[in-house]
Amino acid sequence: MELKGKKVLVVGLGKSGLAAALFLRKRGAQVTVSDMRSAAALAKEIPALLDEGIMVESGGHGLLTFRRQDLIVVSPGVPLDTPELVQVKAFGLPVIGELELAAQYLKGNVLAITGSNGKTTTTALTGEILAAAGLPTQVGGNIGVPVIDLIEKSSDDGWSVLEVSSFQLESTKLFHPKIAVILNITPDHLDRHGTFENYALAKERIFSAQTASDFLVLNADNSRTAEAAGRTAASVYWFSLESAVVQGAWVEDGSIVFRAGKGHVAETILPLKDIRLKGAHNVENVLAAVCATRLAGASPEAIAGAVQKFSAVEHRLEYVATKNGVEYYNDSKATNVDASAKAIAAFPGCIQLILGGKDKNSNYADLGDLLRTRVKTVYTIGSAAAKIESQIQGMVHFVSCETLERAVSAASKAAHPGDVVLLSPACSSFDQFENYEQRGRIFKELVNDLNIQEQN
Repeated sequence: MELKGKKVLVVGLGKSGLAAALFLRKRGAQVTVSDMRSAAALAKEIPALLDEGIMVESGGHGLLTFRRQDLIVVSPGVPLDTPELVQVKAFGLPVIGELELAAQYLKGNVLAITGSNGKTTTTALTGEILAAAGLPTQVGGNIGVPVIDLIEKSSDDGWSVLEVSSFQLESTKLFHPKIAVILNITPDHLDRHGTFENYALAKERIFSAQTASDFLVLNADNSRTAEAAGRTAASVYWFSLESAVVQGAWVEDGSIVFRAGKGHVAETILPLKDIRLKGAHNVENVLAAVCATRLAGASPEAIAGAVQKFSAVEHRLEYVATKNGVEYYNDSKATNVDASAKAIAAFPGCIQLILGGKDKNSNYADLGDLLRTRVKTVYTIGSAAAKIESQIQGMVHFVSCETLERAVSAASKAAHPGDVVLLSPACSSFDQFENYEQRGRIFKELVNDLNIQEQN
């Protein structure tokens, strides 16, 4: 894509939008950025943009600004049905996302991972395995480093391991991973995608440009994920907790094994007891990483060594502290019901659970069986609290706390030695926090600041 002299608009000034704007300017484009937030809210970003000669439109989108462009690059947080985008697409102006833009310049092989849950853990683990195997590796995407920022250090013989979300994928056409992984597809982001099917189809765009020389790794135990096997040109490999697969990774006799295909002998990778991560869902994540990295050329020995050293990523079932015999875990990244269900299932019971945040059109009643059998009390926070309380009424005792600070205080006072205080919100964070990372950090600060005398 020739960018020099082109008029390009970047819509949305999140982390990836800012990175895209600076990248485009360095490539010689005439860049404008447009964001709904006020100039005051963008006070940190605007000076750096202006210093680079980038125009800034804040406080709303102007249709004329959109129409005067050769190309529009949309940040993941901006819905594609934003009225201005709908109108300019009708005029024939090209509209792409940051991932699509970056993919056209990224060198080497791409290993892309998506799914409703487990993306960050699996992406981080995959990167660790490939690095341990001696392969040039960099990790980014939705996990923290924008894909645009990986371009400069990418190499023809290297691997870029990318966590990619439905928001990033829905605007892709040419994005072409050598290895694509779909961990699972369960209801999420229905406030944005409208229906579960739309959401699932966005996820499946991860393999839309793959060919017969590429690999698609799928979860055999998730019905919606497994359906994708009939819609891809890529060679399909599977992972499963429940049964052996023809080609891929599964659990057998207490160990993870991998088979390259029919007629090949299954090779033992490592025993389950060597996995440091909590919960059956994390065994699934390890299975997916084993399958993907074996396809990328990592040896069984390198895979086993990296898995044995790997512990939880920040904000995902992250152990925080033990106070007066009570364990505290930060699972702030659990932003949907299925993620919270997996976190709750990772503990045998005696859970003091903090739920709530910004609703994503979720059904919290789906947690019913787990709440009845494993949770002592639910502490609700955020704008979704009333909905959560109405849907779990009669299933479990709950306390309305409104804020995270009050929830931590109430849970710590109620907890007994042997209990677990778990932040696993099942909601996004955008009602009270900038992102799930800030929510998780504040939770950890609140836990570490607890007065031990408040404990029972």
